[in-house]
Amino acid sequence: MTTMKFYLEDVWGKVKLFIQQNSPLDDMIFKTYIESDTRLGALNEASATVVVSTYLQKVILQDQIDYLNKAINNVLDKDNMVCEVMEEGEFGKKNPVNIPIIPEQRQVVRTDGVVANQTFDNFVVGPSNKESHSAALGCAYRPGQFYTPLFIYGNSGLGKTHLLNAIGNYIKANNPNAKVFYTSSSDFVRLVASSIQNREIEEFKDQMYALDVLLIDDIQFLAGKEKSHEIFFHIFNELIYNRKQIVITSDRLPTEIKGLEDRLISRFSSGLSVGVDTPEFETSLAILKMKIANRSVDPDVFDEDVLSYVAANYSKDVRMLEGALNRLLFYSIQFSDNEHIDIDIAMAAFKSSGEKIQSTELDTKTIKRIVADYYGLTQAQLVSKARTKAISNARHIAIYLSRKHLDLPYNKIGEDFGKRDHSTIISACDKIEKKLKVDQLLGKAIFEIEGKFK
Repeated sequence: MTTMKFYLEDVWGKVKLFIQQNSPLDDMIFKTYIESDTRLGALNEASATVVVSTYLQKVILQDQIDYLNKAINNVLDKDNMVCEVMEEGEFGKKNPVNIPIIPEQRQVVRTDGVVANQTFDNFVVGPSNKESHSAALGCAYRPGQFYTPLFIYGNSGLGKTHLLNAIGNYIKANNPNAKVFYTSSSDFVRLVASSIQNREIEEFKDQMYALDVLLIDDIQFLAGKEKSHEIFFHIFNELIYNRKQIVITSDRLPTEIKGLEDRLISRFSSGLSVGVDTPEFETSLAILKMKIANRSVDPDVFDEDVLSYVAANYSKDVRMLEGALNRLLFYSIQFSDNEHIDIDIAMAAFKSSGEKIQSTELDTKTIKRIVADYYGLTQAQLVSKARTKAISNARHIAIYLSRKHLDLPYNKIGEDFGKRDHSTIISACDKIEKKLKVDQLLGKAIFEIEGKFK
């Protein structure tokens, strides 16, 4: 493989990552039409040519041309580059010989290879990720001295990739000459395969040995790839021996990755392993507000109870939060004349999307049991005529959640809560909705209760 080809593959891998993380494309569409059978065919100082296999891929990428242009400019640290999309046949006619249009002396592993807009400054820290953030910042502050390797594990969409890029950006800002390389393990496997096929594996290893910082994402996909294991093992040992920084992410602990060689598991476990958990209510709310600010949207457009609702119900991961925000903005533009997004618009938006967070086994009996347990009450107290503040508050929450998750008629909910009438149930729901606008502790309580529904 020539340096030129390696460079184009490296750039295209990072462009695809940017599109996946920043465009509104559904993950299924991305994986089916963009992730594979596409490549960067040509690149110069002003433009880039993306080559695809099918007409449908071409249509989809042309629909996302703004994100494609943003991605190529972001990855290459440019301002005005533009992309065009061609099918293989078109590209072959226009470029019968793939002439390198980027100078060969350009380094394969580029020091500005990370995603520029993912930094420590825009990473929201909370109890769910405080430990991993602190460890990542320590690695960035003194690469190779504190924790190497650093192994960050947790479910998809919780900010692991953001932390990798934040480390790279921090190191670049403080040491522009540092050789930093970000890659996913899947891309690493492809690069190894291409290098072997072109009899350039020693060149590839030498380029890796020269790194100061290796950031490798989703290492679990290296499992079962025996030749890539061998190559990575040697790269890992060389960098550790020379006190270079390695940061690895995965969806699980090293010992839980099936198909990974014992010697790799041992080395991954030799450094520091830190986890990232699902964000709690306050962190989810802060992330949501940052996402809104990053879009230059006036936060006052949203009622506080709308943000609390989204943070409480769509916080399994950051991508789910962002998807919910996209849904709200789309619905408000397409179907509502109201420039202000209140709880009614939000409920209509999520109802029309067909998304439900309720369990198929959820009913009023289950909701009453969970709410009563949460507040240390009995179910009998919850449906009683008692009007003490503690019991009334818990009762109103249970009624509100029954209406929200089960979409039952008010009179049916009333029957299940001590045969209360229609107007009493409406009043209870209204009280909770109004409190959510001003009471974040209530939002947190509802978030925690709903977590027990799943």
